Amino acid sequence: MNKIKNFINGELAAPVSGNYLDNYDPAIGDVYSQVPDSDEQDIDLAVQAAERAFPSWSVTPAQERSNIMMRIADLIDQNLDRLAQAESVDNGKPLRLAKTVDIPRASSNFRFFATAILHFASESHIMEDSAINYTLRKSIGVAGCISPWNLPLYLFTWKIAPAFAAGNCVVGKPSEITPMTAYLLSELCVEAGLPAGVLNIVHGYGPKVGAAMSAHPGIPVMSFTGGTKTGTEISKTASPLFKKLSLEMGGKNPNIIFADCKYEEMMQATLKSSFSNQGQICLCGSRVFIERSLYERFRDDFVERTKTLNVGDPMSEDSDLGAVVSGAHMEKILSYIELAKQEGGTLLCGGNQVKLSGRCKHGWFVEPTVIEGLPHDCRTNQEEIFGPVVTLMPFDTEDEVVKYANSTQYGLSATIWTEDLTRAHRLANQVQSGIIWINCWMLRDLRTPFGGMKNSGLGREGGFEALRFFTEPKNVCVKL
Repeated sequence: MNKIKNFINGELAAPVSGNYLDNYDPAIGDVYSQVPDSDEQDIDLAVQAAERAFPSWSVTPAQERSNIMMRIADLIDQNLDRLAQAESVDNGKPLRLAKTVDIPRASSNFRFFATAILHFASESHIMEDSAINYTLRKSIGVAGCISPWNLPLYLFTWKIAPAFAAGNCVVGKPSEITPMTAYLLSELCVEAGLPAGVLNIVHGYGPKVGAAMSAHPGIPVMSFTGGTKTGTEISKTASPLFKKLSLEMGGKNPNIIFADCKYEEMMQATLKSSFSNQGQICLCGSRVFIERSLYERFRDDFVERTKTLNVGDPMSEDSDLGAVVSGAHMEKILSYIELAKQEGGTLLCGGNQVKLSGRCKHGWFVEPTVIEGLPHDCRTNQEEIFGPVVTLMPFDTEDEVVKYANSTQYGLSATIWTEDLTRAHRLANQVQSGIIWINCWMLRDLRTPFGGMKNSGLGREGGFEALRFFTEPKNVCVKL
């Protein structure tokens, strides 16, 4: 059985405690590796290694940092099959999805920030003939980066790449549920020539490892992606220490469909936005609002197409949905489906655990589920389920659907389908979400800032915004 190790000061290391956690393959419901059960002692060692590496790395020329990051991206591309298989086994997602989306996007993250740092410019202002003011952007030190289980390598690299580019060293914590791709990344970083201590990876539980990172005085800046409850705990610990924080948290995203949409294009995208990665993407559109004149046609077509989606072995090319990430998460999803029934919802399809045969007979699979007849303010429509569960609801007016869309505590993303350009701009301004997609979904431009509103987040990631986050501005005024 593979025993994963921490990565500290350029070397793989067992946890100080010697304790390990079981890591499950969700498709078969069985242990396939073990993960370090690390604690504050391991975080201390990682911070010390990062602090030793920082003075040299922070003054390494941007071109040299860029070259190393490009080599990491090349190695990710060269190890696509290996990384995709590891992610599929860890996460339960279809191998095809990992190969075509997750791993290529991890490579793209390194490539984008490797080139962005070469074109990054800071501000300067002249005060007529009296003085010139300019802003220096200095690397901060040791960055704490905590990534989630749903897109393990994609979102881990989304954090560490801009931190590297800006001249910081990293102490990273991947999810203990999906640790394998981060473990493999550590090997690629050594091969690429990343200096020892620039990247340190400590595995383990959030309440032990994540909490130790939040409280550690040697980590002045932290980037977290995960649940709102966990983000709240990080903020409670880190804010009194005046740490710089970026928190990308939950979502209960509206998908708003008007009758004038391009129907077939909308339908195909809505199936993806509802059920990709078993609905375990923070950007999935789990609340679908349809203009009443289109409602019955949409509902019938959507349910029919949902029923054709194949839930199966993630390793099979024929599988549209794989396993959800854990047995506990499967039970949570099923409990929300029961709640929807209690709240008066009607199941149009799905709603059950899927029992497969063969090697996946003990795996954790859930049918893609479509529900109608629920009020917009019920728990099912207000709380994040994070699974293949979608609710449908008709609307009559723009004001009505904006009210529905904005009714939750979350504000991460929204999708709007309409051919009316004025309406599209009007609703994009009114809907309380940090990311608005019009006539598309998950179309990402890495140059743009990424993040949510309300309880979906604090701060922005992506593009030059990420480089600014991982630097500290220093204003200089020179008298002429």
